[in-house]
Amino acid sequence: MNFSSLLNGKTCLIVLLFLNSFLMSFSQNTDDIDSQNIDYTDNFWDHVRFGGSVGLSFGDGFFSGTIAPIGMYQFNSKFATGVGLNATYNKQDNFFKSTIFGASVIGLYNPIRELQVSAEFEQLNVNRKFEDSRFENDNYWYPALFMGIGYGNRNVTFGIRYDLLYSREKSIYADPYMPFVRVLF
Repeated sequence: MNFSSLLNGKTCLIVLLFLNSFLMSFSQNTDDIDSQNIDYTDNFWDHVRFGGSVGLSFGDGFFSGTIAPIGMYQFNSKFATGVGLNATYNKQDNFFKSTIFGASVIGLYNPIRELQVSAEFEQLNVNRKFEDSRFENDNYWYPALFMGIGYGNRNVTFGIRYDLLYSREKSIYADPYMPFVRVLF
Protein backbone atom coordinates (compact mmCIF):
# COMPACT_ATOMS: atom_id res chain seq x y z
CA MET A 1 0.00 0.00 0.00
CA ASN A 2 1.48 3.33 -1.00
CA PHE A 3 1.08 6.68 0.77
CA SER A 4 -1.36 8.15 -1.78
CA SER A 5 -3.83 5.27 -1.48
CA LEU A 6 -3.60 5.46 2.33
CA LEU A 7 -4.19 9.22 2.16
CA ASN A 8 -7.21 8.70 -0.11
CA GLY A 9 -8.61 6.11 2.31
CA LYS A 10 -8.15 8.47 5.26
CA THR A 11 -9.60 11.35 3.25
CA CYS A 12 -12.68 9.30 2.35
CA LEU A 13 -13.17 8.25 5.98
CA ILE A 14 -12.89 11.84 7.22
CA VAL A 15 -15.31 13.03 4.55
CA LEU A 16 -17.84 10.32 5.36
CA LEU A 17 -17.65 11.12 9.08
CA PHE A 18 -18.05 14.83 8.31
CA LEU A 19 -21.06 14.25 6.05
CA ASN A 20 -22.65 11.90 8.59
CA SER A 21 -22.28 14.55 11.31
CA PHE A 22 -23.67 17.23 8.98
CA LEU A 23 -26.63 15.08 7.98
CA MET A 24 -27.47 13.94 11.51
CA SER A 25 -27.25 17.45 12.99
CA PHE A 26 -30.01 18.76 10.72
CA SER A 27 -32.15 15.71 9.96
CA GLN A 28 -34.12 16.03 13.20
CA ASN A 29 -35.04 19.69 12.61
CA THR A 30 -38.82 19.70 12.14
CA ASP A 31 -39.72 22.96 13.91
CA ASP A 32 -41.26 24.63 10.89
CA ILE A 33 -43.30 21.71 9.52
CA ASP A 34 -46.49 22.81 11.26
CA SER A 35 -45.92 26.49 10.45
CA GLN A 36 -45.86 25.77 6.69
CA ASN A 37 -48.53 23.04 6.71
CA ILE A 38 -46.11 20.52 5.25
CA ASP A 39 -46.97 16.89 5.95
CA TYR A 40 -43.86 14.71 6.04
CA THR A 41 -45.67 11.53 7.08
CA ASP A 42 -46.58 10.46 3.51
CA ASN A 43 -44.77 7.73 1.64
CA PHE A 44 -41.11 7.84 0.67
CA TRP A 45 -41.59 8.86 -2.98
CA ASP A 46 -43.56 11.98 -2.02
CA HIS A 47 -40.31 13.42 -0.65
CA VAL A 48 -37.97 12.48 -3.50
CA ARG A 49 -36.86 15.24 -5.87
CA PHE A 50 -34.87 14.86 -9.08
CA GLY A 51 -32.75 17.27 -11.03
CA GLY A 52 -29.25 17.73 -12.33
CA SER A 53 -27.40 19.40 -15.12
CA VAL A 54 -26.40 18.97 -18.74
CA GLY A 55 -23.48 20.86 -20.22
CA LEU A 56 -22.00 21.30 -23.68
CA SER A 57 -18.94 23.28 -24.67
CA PHE A 58 -17.32 23.42 -28.08
CA GLY A 59 -15.20 25.56 -30.34
CA ASP A 60 -11.90 25.55 -32.27
CA GLY A 61 -11.49 21.75 -32.22
CA PHE A 62 -12.65 21.35 -28.61
CA PHE A 63 -15.74 19.49 -27.43
CA SER A 64 -16.98 18.77 -23.91
CA GLY A 65 -20.23 17.17 -22.83
CA THR A 66 -21.48 16.49 -19.30
CA ILE A 67 -24.56 14.88 -17.84
CA ALA A 68 -25.02 14.94 -14.05
CA PRO A 69 -28.36 13.70 -12.67
CA ILE A 70 -29.15 14.05 -8.96
CA GLY A 71 -31.78 12.56 -6.66
CA MET A 72 -32.64 14.16 -3.31
CA TYR A 73 -34.76 13.14 -0.34
CA GLN A 74 -36.47 16.12 1.35
CA PHE A 75 -36.60 15.29 5.09
CA ASN A 76 -38.39 18.52 5.96
CA SER A 77 -38.54 22.11 4.71
CA LYS A 78 -35.00 22.78 5.92
CA PHE A 79 -33.03 19.64 5.17
CA ALA A 80 -32.44 17.33 2.19
CA THR A 81 -29.80 14.79 1.25
CA GLY A 82 -29.11 12.84 -1.90
CA VAL A 83 -26.78 11.29 -4.42
CA GLY A 84 -25.63 12.27 -7.86
CA LEU A 85 -23.83 10.81 -10.84
CA ASN A 86 -21.44 12.52 -13.23
CA ALA A 87 -20.32 11.56 -16.74
CA THR A 88 -18.12 13.86 -18.82
CA TYR A 89 -16.39 13.46 -22.17
CA ASN A 90 -13.76 15.96 -23.40
CA LYS A 91 -11.85 16.05 -26.67
CA GLN A 92 -9.31 18.48 -28.11
CA ASP A 93 -8.47 17.64 -31.73
CA ASN A 94 -4.93 16.30 -32.18
CA PHE A 95 -4.19 16.60 -28.45
CA PHE A 96 -6.26 14.55 -25.96
CA LYS A 97 -9.47 12.75 -25.04
CA SER A 98 -10.78 12.26 -21.54
CA THR A 99 -13.65 10.48 -19.87
CA ILE A 100 -14.69 11.25 -16.31
CA PHE A 101 -17.17 9.17 -14.32
CA GLY A 102 -18.13 9.52 -10.71
CA ALA A 103 -20.67 9.89 -7.97
CA SER A 104 -21.42 12.30 -5.15
CA VAL A 105 -23.25 12.54 -1.85
CA ILE A 106 -24.81 15.90 -0.98
CA GLY A 107 -26.52 17.47 2.01
CA LEU A 108 -28.58 20.67 1.78
CA TYR A 109 -29.70 22.89 4.65
CA ASN A 110 -31.95 25.95 4.41
CA PRO A 111 -31.63 28.04 7.61
CA ILE A 112 -34.13 30.43 5.99
CA ARG A 113 -36.25 29.79 2.92
CA GLU A 114 -34.05 31.72 0.45
CA LEU A 115 -30.61 30.66 1.78
CA GLN A 116 -29.15 27.22 1.07
CA VAL A 117 -25.96 25.80 2.61
CA SER A 118 -24.52 22.65 1.06
CA ALA A 119 -21.84 20.03 1.67
CA GLU A 120 -20.98 17.63 -1.14
CA PHE A 121 -18.42 14.86 -1.46
CA GLU A 122 -17.60 13.86 -5.02
CA GLN A 123 -15.36 10.99 -6.16
CA LEU A 124 -14.36 10.98 -9.84
CA ASN A 125 -12.41 8.57 -12.02
CA VAL A 126 -10.39 10.55 -14.55
CA ASN A 127 -9.04 8.84 -17.67
CA ARG A 128 -6.94 11.04 -20.00
CA LYS A 129 -5.31 9.84 -23.21
CA PHE A 130 -2.92 12.11 -25.06
CA GLU A 131 -2.08 11.83 -28.75
CA ASP A 132 1.32 13.46 -28.18
CA SER A 133 3.84 11.01 -26.66
CA ARG A 134 5.47 13.85 -24.67
CA PHE A 135 2.47 13.67 -22.32
CA GLU A 136 1.77 10.67 -20.14
CA ASN A 137 -1.71 9.13 -20.14
CA ASP A 138 -3.51 9.34 -16.79
CA ASN A 139 -6.07 7.19 -15.01
CA TYR A 140 -6.73 8.14 -11.39
CA TRP A 141 -9.41 8.80 -8.78
CA TYR A 142 -9.95 12.35 -7.60
CA PRO A 143 -11.93 13.31 -4.48
CA ALA A 144 -13.55 16.72 -3.98
CA LEU A 145 -15.26 18.10 -0.87
CA PHE A 146 -17.42 21.13 -1.65
CA MET A 147 -18.90 23.59 0.81
CA GLY A 148 -21.38 25.91 -0.80
CA ILE A 149 -23.86 28.68 -0.24
CA GLY A 150 -26.66 29.76 -2.51
CA TYR A 151 -29.75 31.89 -2.92
CA GLY A 152 -33.00 30.73 -4.46
CA ASN A 153 -36.36 29.10 -4.03
CA ARG A 154 -37.43 25.49 -3.62
CA ASN A 155 -36.60 24.48 -7.23
CA VAL A 156 -33.68 26.65 -8.37
CA THR A 157 -30.64 27.80 -6.39
CA PHE A 158 -27.79 30.03 -7.61
CA GLY A 159 -24.60 30.04 -5.60
CA ILE A 160 -20.91 29.37 -5.21
CA ARG A 161 -19.06 26.37 -3.81
CA TYR A 162 -15.48 25.79 -2.72
CA ASP A 163 -13.48 22.54 -3.01
CA LEU A 164 -11.65 21.98 0.30
CA LEU A 165 -9.53 19.18 -1.27
CA TYR A 166 -8.57 21.11 -4.42
CA SER A 167 -5.33 20.06 -6.16
CA ARG A 168 -4.10 22.13 -9.09
CA GLU A 169 -2.33 19.09 -10.59
CA LYS A 170 -5.17 16.55 -10.37
CA SER A 171 -8.47 18.44 -10.25
CA ILE A 172 -10.64 18.49 -13.34
CA TYR A 173 -11.77 21.96 -12.30
CA ALA A 174 -9.73 25.08 -13.11
CA ASP A 175 -10.30 26.72 -9.72
CA PRO A 176 -11.47 25.66 -6.23
CA TYR A 177 -14.28 28.28 -6.39
CA MET A 178 -17.13 27.36 -8.71
CA PRO A 179 -20.47 29.01 -9.35
CA PHE A 180 -23.44 26.65 -9.59
CA VAL A 181 -27.08 26.51 -10.55
CA ARG A 182 -28.93 23.67 -8.82
CA VAL A 183 -32.34 22.68 -10.26
CA LEU A 184 -34.58 20.16 -8.48
CA PHE A 185 -38.17 19.15 -9.24
